[in-house]
Amino acid sequence: MYEIFVSHPFMLQSALFSLFFIVLSYSTRSHWFRKTNGKRLKLPPSLPKLPILGNLHQLGTLPHRNFRTLAKKHGPLMLLHFGSVPALVVSSADAAKEILKTHDLNFANRADSSVNRRMIYNCKDVSVSPYGEYWRQLKSICVLQLLSNKRVQSFHFIREEETEIMVRKIRDSHCGVVDLSGMFVGIANDVVCRSAFGRKYSEGENGKRFLMVLKEFLEVLGSMSVGDFIPWLSWVDWINGFDSRVERVAKEMDYFLETMIQERLKKGQEIAGDNFLDILLGIYMDNNTTGVSIDRDSIKAIILDVFAAGTDTTATVLEWAMTELLRHPAVLKKLQEEVRGILKERQQITDNELQKMHYLKAVIKETLRFHTPIPTLVARVAREDVKIKGYDILSGTMVMVNAWAIGRDPDCWDEPEKFKPERFLNSAIDFKGLDFEFIPFGAGRRGCPGISFAMATDEFVLANIVHKFDWELANGVDGKDLDMSERPGVVIRRATPLLAVATQFVCQ
Repeated sequence: MYEIFVSHPFMLQSALFSLFFIVLSYSTRSHWFRKTNGKRLKLPPSLPKLPILGNLHQLGTLPHRNFRTLAKKHGPLMLLHFGSVPALVVSSADAAKEILKTHDLNFANRADSSVNRRMIYNCKDVSVSPYGEYWRQLKSICVLQLLSNKRVQSFHFIREEETEIMVRKIRDSHCGVVDLSGMFVGIANDVVCRSAFGRKYSEGENGKRFLMVLKEFLEVLGSMSVGDFIPWLSWVDWINGFDSRVERVAKEMDYFLETMIQERLKKGQEIAGDNFLDILLGIYMDNNTTGVSIDRDSIKAIILDVFAAGTDTTATVLEWAMTELLRHPAVLKKLQEEVRGILKERQQITDNELQKMHYLKAVIKETLRFHTPIPTLVARVAREDVKIKGYDILSGTMVMVNAWAIGRDPDCWDEPEKFKPERFLNSAIDFKGLDFEFIPFGAGRRGCPGISFAMATDEFVLANIVHKFDWELANGVDGKDLDMSERPGVVIRRATPLLAVATQFVCQ
C-alpha cells in the first residue's frame, strides 16, 4: 500500500560508485548468471546492466515513467536487476492478471526490506507481513472490524465535521489564494487521526511534532537500504547517516504510539470501540475469546498502516482531481451541475446523495487512472518458480506492476492521454481488483483493504468543495500552462502546491 523499493537519494550514490564498478566488470561478471542445472530457461527480455549495480542507474526519480519508456521498447514483461535482486516489471493488463489472479498465491509475499523490518515492528502490519496465518488474522481484523462498509459509514460524522472546518477556512480566505494541496493534507490527517484515535493530533506542540514525525516516517519508509540490493555495500547506510535516521524516526514514532496506548489504557474504562485504537485494544485484551492473537507491536504496526495508507494517498487523489478540474473547466462545470442539481437548496451531503452522483465517481475514477497514487503498487516476490506469459520467472524475483502505465495503455483505453471522466459513465469497469486494466489499489490477496475508507473521504470532500464554491486557478494562470510535474516519493504528489481562488456559490 505505501513502500516503494527505491529512493532517489541513492541515485547520487550510484553515480559516484559507477566508475568503480565498471573497472570491476570483468572480475565480477559471473555474479550475474544463475546455474540452472542444465535446464534451458526462457527469461523475459532484459536490459544491458552495469556490474554490481545492474539496472539501478536506469530508475531515475520517477521510475513509473522510466519503466513505461523501457517497456515500449522491450515489451510488457522486462527482467531488470537491482543490484543482486532480479526484478520483473509488468506493464500490461493481461500479464498483471496472471500475476495478481492466476498465480496470486505464488506472489502473495511482499519483497523483503530491512527498512520495513526496522520501521514497522519486524513487519507485523497488514501491508508487508509475510503471507501466512498471522497475516490472514490481521487482514480479517482490518476488513471486518476496521474497514467494513458499516464501520466506514459510522465515521460519516467525522468526515462531515472536518469538511465543514475546511469549508470555513476557504470562506475565510475571502476570494484570496487557497493552498488546496496543504488543505487536502490537513483534512486527510485529521480524518484519519480521529478515526484511528478518537482525537486530532494537528494542534498544539505535541500534535505538530507528531505530524512532523509522521511525515519523516513516510519519507524514510519509501527509502531504499543499499544493503538490501548490494549486501557488501551495507556500510554505505552507516556512512551516509541513513541507518541512524531509520533508528531515530522508528524510536520517535514508537514513543508517540506507546504514549497513545498508555493514555487510553490508563483511563480505566471499558474500551468503547468507537475508533481503530479502541477496537484493536479490545481484541488485544480479549484474545482468548476472539481467537485472534495480537500483541502490542501488532497494534502499533496496524495503526501505522492506517496512517501510511490513509493520509498521503487520500490527499493525493483530491489534489490531482482538483488539478484536472481546474485544467478542464467544462468538466468542472458538468460536475458542479450534477452535485448542485441533486442537492438543490440543501447544504448537507448524505451518503445516499453521494450514491446518486455518478459523474463525481467518474471524475475520481479517471483521476485514479490518470494519476495512480502509488504507480508501481507495492512490490511482491515470487515464492516458487513459475511461468508468466510463457516466460520463466524464478523464485525470489521481485515483481513490480506498473499500474500507472497500464492505466495509460492504448490497447486498453481510448485516448489514454486525455482526462475524460465520461469514459467511466455507463461502464462496469471498477477499481476493486477485478478489471486488470484499472488496478490503482492492486488486486488479489494483497490488494488494498482500505478502498472504502479512502473513497468515502475523497467523494465527500470533493462533492462539498465543488458544491459550495466556484473555482479558478490563482494568479491568472491558464489551465494549459499549469505546472503538472510530479514529486518523487512513496506517493506521487504534485511537485508544486495547487493554488486556486474560491468564490462562494450562492443558490439562485
